[in-house]
Amino acid sequence: MTGHPPGPLWAGRASNRAQWLLAAVGAACLALGIELAVDYAWTAGIVPLLMSVIGCLAVGLLILYGTLAFVHVAVTVDAEAMEVRCGHIGVPRRRIRLTEVTSAEFVPSITPQQWGGWGHRWRPEKGTAIIVRRGEGVALTLGDGKRFTVTVDDAENAVRVIRTHLRALAR
Repeated sequence: MTGHPPGPLWAGRASNRAQWLLAAVGAACLALGIELAVDYAWTAGIVPLLMSVIGCLAVGLLILYGTLAFVHVAVTVDAEAMEVRCGHIGVPRRRIRLTEVTSAEFVPSITPQQWGGWGHRWRPEKGTAIIVRRGEGVALTLGDGKRFTVTVDDAENAVRVIRTHLRALAR
């Protein structure tokens, strides 16, 4: 069939089950905010009650999004690009065209501490990363000198596929 994009040449995932514990904390904050709003009659006044409810709801939503968005990552490499999708709805998403990549490196040991935690990270000296767990990953150097790193299982094979395509593009 013509007109259809080719399927992925490589696909991998990584997940972090510990993030579910943080998601439970976020859900508990949301539940507390709802409980305060519905059932609690504060004698101190409406302003402290509103601040507590809004605070619990905001913290709960931020924790839930921050954890559920990075509980797993899916990475695909096709003939044109590497695409990274996070969480259950695929956001945040990053698509890097292989024509923008100058090199791909297998990184055997990435830790959240190296990047300042889990999630979508940026460090001036290291570039951008999506870190969902400790372990192996792929690091790309882009034509503008920036770097992008992602933790993913079977990263060594992803790097092989990317390098093969980089050699083909160089011809």
